[in-house]
Amino acid sequence: MFWKRKDKPVAPARVDFAIPPGRRIYAVGDVHGRDDLFATLIEMIRADNRARGDAAVTLVLLGDLVDRGPDSAAVVERARCLRDEFDDTRLLIGNHEECFLGALTGDVRKLRYFMRIGGDATIRSYWNTDRNFPEASFEEVAALLPQLVPEEHVAFLGRGEDVVEIGDYIFVHAGIRPGVPIGNQKLSDLRWIRDDFLDDERDHGAMIVHGHTITDDIDEWPNRIGIDTGAYKSGKLTAIGIEGSARWFLTTNG
Repeated sequence: MFWKRKDKPVAPARVDFAIPPGRRIYAVGDVHGRDDLFATLIEMIRADNRARGDAAVTLVLLGDLVDRGPDSAAVVERARCLRDEFDDTRLLIGNHEECFLGALTGDVRKLRYFMRIGGDATIRSYWNTDRNFPEASFEEVAALLPQLVPEEHVAFLGRGEDVVEIGDYIFVHAGIRPGVPIGNQKLSDLRWIRDDFLDDERDHGAMIVHGHTITDDIDEWPNRIGIDTGAYKSGKLTAIGIEGSARWFLTTNG
């Protein structure tokens, strides 16, 4: 977990960022195994979308669906099925999905690291076997876990993206390396970067929407918007809505 606090900027956020006419975007922050909050927020998005009228809707999941919270398997299943309702549903690979997929290779070293960053909760959510999880060795878990996670879940996560660009907005999980063109960004930065991105106040040429770093509330700056409000612990799962040059936020009650 990483909880970032920073003084708000003196300069007001730019308001000229926009997406093409006729489109509407909802981007959802880090769910981290809280399927209860995920279900609530999706219902809030449904209601908000209905109230705003017709538009071509894109739903962006900013990554870190799994770990820490109790219901990662249910979160992945809900996310996987969202395309039945929102045709243009886009999943970004977070650092926790990266580690989960690594643990599913049977590599004990990768499994150990995955469990160290909250993956034990994810494993428990999939642990449908007679073997008692607390008593299982790392080697046993590494061998059993790939058999317990449905193939469709692995395929869904494996198809995740690293960058979604729409109009003047760029959606990534963690952030970008400032000064580096989007097409030249390293996966390690897109999925893991923190201070070098968070503390940089230059114009990135687009508004960057990201998760990954927890803040007490929506973290809106002139060059970036962070919407990881620590759902697994705070009870606040946040989404941003964008249409034209307008943007708004939906948040579950903490």
